[in-house]
Amino acid sequence: MNNEMDDVPFFDIQLPYELAINIFQYLDRKDLGRCAQVSKTWKVIAEDEVLWYRLCQQEGHLPESSISDYSCWKLIFKECRAKEHMLRTNWKNRKGAVSELEHIPDAVLCDVHSHDGVVIAGYTSGDVRVWDTRTWDYVAPFLDSEYEDDEPGMQPYVSFVRINSSLAVAAYEDGFLNIWDLKTGKYPIHRFEHDARIQALALSQEDATVATASAFDVVMLHPNEEGYWQIAAEFEVQKLVDYLEIVPDTERYPVAVAAAGDLVYLLKADDSARTLHHVFGQPITCLDVSASQAAFGVKSVGWVHEGNKILVYSLEAERCLSKLGNTLGDFSCVNLRDSPPNLMVSGNMDRRVRIHDLRTSKTALSFSAHQLGVSAVQMDDWKVVSGGEEGLVSVWDYRMNQKLWEVHSRHPVRHLSFTSHSLITANVPCERVMRSADLDGFATHRRHRGLVHAYEFAADRLALQSALPACRASCDSTAGSSYGLALAFPSDSA
Repeated sequence: MNNEMDDVPFFDIQLPYELAINIFQYLDRKDLGRCAQVSKTWKVIAEDEVLWYRLCQQEGHLPESSISDYSCWKLIFKECRAKEHMLRTNWKNRKGAVSELEHIPDAVLCDVHSHDGVVIAGYTSGDVRVWDTRTWDYVAPFLDSEYEDDEPGMQPYVSFVRINSSLAVAAYEDGFLNIWDLKTGKYPIHRFEHDARIQALALSQEDATVATASAFDVVMLHPNEEGYWQIAAEFEVQKLVDYLEIVPDTERYPVAVAAAGDLVYLLKADDSARTLHHVFGQPITCLDVSASQAAFGVKSVGWVHEGNKILVYSLEAERCLSKLGNTLGDFSCVNLRDSPPNLMVSGNMDRRVRIHDLRTSKTALSFSAHQLGVSAVQMDDWKVVSGGEEGLVSVWDYRMNQKLWEVHSRHPVRHLSFTSHSLITANVPCERVMRSADLDGFATHRRHRGLVHAYEFAADRLALQSALPACRASCDSTAGSSYGLALAFPSDSA
């Protein structure tokens, strides 16, 4: 902005323009609007591109942009605010499109994961399937496992699947692990074998680090500078690992947290396994990590029942920061990584969802959300989405303490992930073997195989001509259902 003003009248003194800008940068959009009405000079300052660019960055609008990308950042800010308001309204009124992602014939869903709208699913047939719900034109809808083609239907079950922006990973019941590069094709770029079944799998959201737990070993895999995958670290633990997470944003060496029975380990690639927490006879029931903390549920057992809790540990200091909750039910899921600053959301087998204030170590809000235990949960700055063992997905406006809507399918909700404009949910059967009678009819089989749904709330993606399709990849099964703009989501998709 070409501005010829040198000094700015500021009450009874004259300030340099740059100093006035530095003062105005502490104002929010409402205060800038009020200042713009004071005088012509103040109006010029209040509408300076630097100020509105900073406001956009502070509120998370176009975070990857530079100030030179647009000529009027005030207008961009208004447009982003209007889009944000529209998305919130669509979420509240369940105005959107929903698609059921097409299923593998004669196979049961085993595990589902998603990242930034890209969904990966593994099946009892050994198939691994990928969808990109952002474009519906993904290069590798099926990921080849490299098992022998002359034994159809004899591939081992898929135990776990994980995905990030560049990699897809699948673990199989026979102890094998496949890693695919999503940009280079459908064939694995690395294959790793354990002697026993893989009990836990983790994939970094930021880089190419994979962690697996099999028997009493935890292995971290990472490509070297030439791109060849190798074992970055290997640890021996005392008990079988139940939960495994990779810590985000570590500088040089990968770091993971593993829960094994009543033990929680801090696993740094440049160090031996360190015990982060251990209380004999009190098993860990759920786990999540952020860049600096780990949160896990602890089950209280014994003659003196102290109540089940969630403990929050500092990963740097390796000490307990907070003890949250005091419930009869076990904490079944916790989401620390995606929660707003100083807050954390958890689900419990007592059917309640709780929002915890990490500053006061108290429960800020608790509401009864499900008929059975809570199996998955996530929150942002105004809503909570929770999934239950009975198959119910519920959306809550927690600031109003109000349930907005819900949708039900037959099987427990094992995965849910949402952004400002989309929601991915997966109902995964507890039983992976179908009775032969279940295969007689497609409708009967469909009730038992599991379901993956993709919801879209953005107006620019909800035109009647472009409601979410199921998947354009070829498949012998019947295409999934697709619902148009403003249609109510199905009350029973099973």
